[in-house]
Amino acid sequence: MLNIQRALENDRLLRALTGLNRKAFDALCEVFSRVYQESLENDPKPRKRARGGGRKARLRSMESKLFFILFYFKCYPSFDVLSFIFDLERGRANRWVHRLQGMLETALGKSMVLPERKLASIEQFLERFPEVKEVICDGTERPVQRPKDSEQQQEHYSGKKKRHTRKHITGSTRKKRVILLTQAQAGKIHDKRQLDQADLVGNIPDEVAVEGDLGFQGLQNEFVNIHLPHKKPRGKALTEQQKQQNKEFSAQRVVCAHAHAGMKRYGAVSAIYRNRVTDFDDHLMLTAAGLWNFYLEAA
Repeated sequence: MLNIQRALENDRLLRALTGLNRKAFDALCEVFSRVYQESLENDPKPRKRARGGGRKARLRSMESKLFFILFYFKCYPSFDVLSFIFDLERGRANRWVHRLQGMLETALGKSMVLPERKLASIEQFLERFPEVKEVICDGTERPVQRPKDSEQQQEHYSGKKKRHTRKHITGSTRKKRVILLTQAQAGKIHDKRQLDQADLVGNIPDEVAVEGDLGFQGLQNEFVNIHLPHKKPRGKALTEQQKQQNKEFSAQRVVCAHAHAGMKRYGAVSAIYRNRVTDFDDHLMLTAAGLWNFYLEAA
């Protein structure tokens, strides 16, 4: 079995296997432990035997449980490989991943680091993000296995990435924190259409600048706080001043790419998705964004 204690004592190794340093790991473990205990207390199924009975647990400590699910996120091994590394049956490894992922997501929610999925009002945005002055919107895609159904192939085929994908629209801050995340949709959908369906921009105050790329062309006609780069006119060229402004604007927006890279340090959201549970990929991306935000605050 993997020597978890060795990883916990080596900060470089811990970051390589979990994506968190020891300081962030310990801070998350404290919240994760409370969530785990609450789940045991609220379990509707009565136990048939006393705790500690039956086979000896492989993931005995709370640190080992947290390490297990973070290792899955960071390295994204198959369940066969995961079960071999942690000396578990394949089915048990599968159940532990889905059980602990939900607890990890809840723990990150209690730590107030999960991005918002939907904004109900401007007041909600101001209450949740009072210090945010700019929101940088951009799309991010993760590859999926090629669907066998021809219609699903067409829906998931991304002309931008030249492969089958699932797409999210994110809203990031200048400090690289992901504060908004739409539900996952098939890769064919256009960035602006997905943002319109999520109805996020309408509940961002006018005083907060919303920056996007040309994939959101048309938003500037609907809202007063939209900032987009200059689009080249048909048959004409941009002026030198416009080119310089686009260059400066791109330099400001690049932090959203850094935020995406922070989320995609986790193989579970960057490698080809191969799980079968419906919308589990959406939960993986949400949790990965929360882990990145937690790392920024705790590290």
